[in-house]
Amino acid sequence: MLTTMKKSSLVLALFAIAATALVTITYALTKDQIAYQQQQQLLSVLNQVVPKEQHDNELYKACILVKNNDALGSKQAMPIYLASLNGKHSGAAIEAIAPDGYSGNIKIIVGVDSDAMVTGVRVLSHQETPGLGDKIDIRITRWVDAFLGKTVESSEDKNWAVQKDGGQFDQFTGATITPRAVVKAVKRAVWFYKTHQEELLTLPLNCETK
Repeated sequence: MLTTMKKSSLVLALFAIAATALVTITYALTKDQIAYQQQQQLLSVLNQVVPKEQHDNELYKACILVKNNDALGSKQAMPIYLASLNGKHSGAAIEAIAPDGYSGNIKIIVGVDSDAMVTGVRVLSHQETPGLGDKIDIRITRWVDAFLGKTVESSEDKNWAVQKDGGQFDQFTGATITPRAVVKAVKRAVWFYKTHQEELLTLPLNCETK
């Protein structure tokens, strides 16, 4: 009986070692491809929120990490990608978090031009309810296009709210919390850029993983 148990334990140990080795080898063989795919996905999103005609630099390389919980919704430093055209600053793409979504954090990226006009908004990740809150996703509806061409006039700009709260943005039937959270997050990001643009341009490029 004891011998049988020892043999079983040995077999299990060998399987565990083999499985670990397989995972390690698979990761080593695929990590470059995964990194490339992530980079291509990032490039695609950046070109959606900051149109190609607005920049001629490699946005993903012109990246700074900025920590501002009030403006960007996270205690962690968030990436901001600085756009330039013919050697002059022309806008930015700002990653931010809406911490008050219905089902948790909603990660967004906001494109703006040098006048802080919104050129694009995309939701990068969320856990909102399918059929209700997920309408913030460009693959479901074009709701985020409502931000295009708009700017924030002040930190108290009352237009930056859903219609139920007296603002200009549509809410979803049965799911007001989600669009409310996204509108607030976009507003904070745009206002942060508008009031800190000169300071941002003095920061060193430091997104090592980007």
